Amino acid sequence: MALKIWQLISIVFSALVAGMFCGPWVALTRSITAFEPRLFLVIVRHLNRNMAQVMTILMPVSLLSILPVLILSVVKHPATFFLSLTSFALFLVTLLITTIVEVPIVKQIDSWTLATLPANWEQLRDRWSSFHLVRIVASIAGLVLLVAAAIF
Repeated sequence: MALKIWQLISIVFSALVAGMFCGPWVALTRSITAFEPRLFLVIVRHLNRNMAQVMTILMPVSLLSILPVLILSVVKHPATFFLSLTSFALFLVTLLITTIVEVPIVKQIDSWTLATLPANWEQLRDRWSSFHLVRIVASIAGLVLLVAAAIF
């Protein structure tokens, strides 16, 4: 029973993380290249302020919630263990992309003004978008694996 409870907890937290990644993508990515610089800067500032605190807590909690699943499944449920381990690895990839690539870009953008906007701002925006898509794919795949581990 403890395994099923931890699976549910890890699925809920992982779904929240994946949802936080998917929301901005659905809302903005298809039109972000059309935003003039002033609007782009405003949107990035608001998204960063709204999401940074939540994700700073949610991402580690999500990863940590998978650890009991791994511990409880390693001996008696090898399929659950390996699916959950792969999910853990995928969510770890999202954390690494976030901390190594995405956050530094957002901090850089957050410091800009219209007067200090660099000539390559669009390249940085596009780099962020590309890595964000990788985060979305990894988080959705990780969530699917957690659900599959719980169902099968």
